[in-house]
Amino acid sequence: VQLQASGGGLVQAGGSLRLSCAASGRTFTYMAWFRQAPGKEREFVARIAWSALTIAYADSVKGRFTISRDTAKNTLYLQMTSLKPEDTAVYYCAADPGASGTSFNYWGQGTLVTVSS
Repeated sequence: VQLQASGGGLVQAGGSLRLSCAASGRTFTYMAWFRQAPGKEREFVARIAWSALTIAYADSVKGRFTISRDTAKNTLYLQMTSLKPEDTAVYYCAADPGASGTSFNYWGQGTLVTVSS
């Protein structure tokens, strides 16, 4: 099983970025994005179920970020808009091998997002 995240970069405040995470080896009921800012603990960003009927966001990104997935491509996305400097972090995609949506045991390598003010 491999999760390959991409799409990070440097963007000005107010700008947009789209992250992608290609999964290989199997499909997952739940996938999610987490992030870790410098000097801080990793935090939850957004989660989506295979059916896309169940989606959850952290309060800090609601209304600005959109999580989606292409089941045919087994790829997870995170569309980020109205970016703020406090969104600067390494973003990780993760997958839950079970069906709880709370046990994310598979992780991608992370992609750095830097938002300048």
